[in-house]
Amino acid sequence: MKQKIKTKAIQIVQNPAAKKALKSIKPAKTLWGFFGVVLFFIAPEIIGFIWGADITGYAQTELLTATSAIERQYYDLLVMLFNEGGSWVNLTIGMALLLWLFF
Repeated sequence: MKQKIKTKAIQIVQNPAAKKALKSIKPAKTLWGFFGVVLFFIAPEIIGFIWGADITGYAQTELLTATSAIERQYYDLLVMLFNEGGSWVNLTIGMALLLWLFF
């Protein structure tokens, strides 16, 4: 089974149509591409690692005094996003996208 998956992956990598498709979805090397990757993948994770516990504590205390359903959903979302701090997986994906952008 492992050998079958390995040979199929090699066939996909060597396929010229796959190479062309990969090149077609690669973003252009612009400031917008760089800032997009940094703002949507890397910055939230760094914020989560540094201030995740503080943000979670704030959201949990505000959740107790929330008056509307929108406020409760907002604070629930903050707790859900920053409860465990940052994510190494998302940070790695952001770094990989940044490397792919420049190479």
